Amino acid sequence: MKRIVDLSQEIYEGMPVYAGHLETKVWQHHRFEDTAPNFDSDFAYQSLGITFCDHGPTHVDALSHLDPRPDAPTIDRMDLAQFCGEGTCLDVSGVEPRAYITADRLERAAAGVDLRDDDVLLLRTGAVDRFGGTPEYTTQYPGLDQSAADWLRNRKPKIFGVDSPSPDNPADRIYPVHLFSRASGVTHYENLANLAEVAGRRFTFFGFPLRIRGGHGSPVRAVAILDD
Repeated sequence: MKRIVDLSQEIYEGMPVYAGHLETKVWQHHRFEDTAPNFDSDFAYQSLGITFCDHGPTHVDALSHLDPRPDAPTIDRMDLAQFCGEGTCLDVSGVEPRAYITADRLERAAAGVDLRDDDVLLLRTGAVDRFGGTPEYTTQYPGLDQSAADWLRNRKPKIFGVDSPSPDNPADRIYPVHLFSRASGVTHYENLANLAEVAGRRFTFFGFPLRIRGGHGSPVRAVAILDD
């Protein structure tokens, strides 16, 4: 039987966002009592207004976010086939906040896991489980070091993602994983959730971006489909 696992965080006003990003705002734009006079029946409707950064909620980076070249693809110009596929998840949640996830740690996490070339590769850091919804979430998470970025390069994932604000360490001033993404054209998801449910498993992943003209990233509703 197929089971869908939601890998997305909620979008709401006050949600923690990466330092410097636009804050998420949500307001009641239309109310039933506001719209009822527009109709000659008992019909009425309500709607919300929402503003957020294209890198605020659970999202995927466009290559133009990472690559300063004028021809780097924005999110609307990237192939939709990049944002879905077969994959797995490695559990590195034992690494402490602001510590580094090394190639050796990834290799140990991959032991016994059916990891293949061109996989969607998700990494469970446990950051959202520890601090999700709190200010600490944006600063207290581990990140991959240069050896781990090289490990990704050698493993050749189709796309990858983390359950934290960034695959790079918040204390890092180089950001080797983002540089790997720039050089390789292999982009990534940030702010995923519920990765404990898919760690060590094979699944089918879908995380399609919105078609934002000229967008440098996009919120997604990321899901994994498991064969249970």
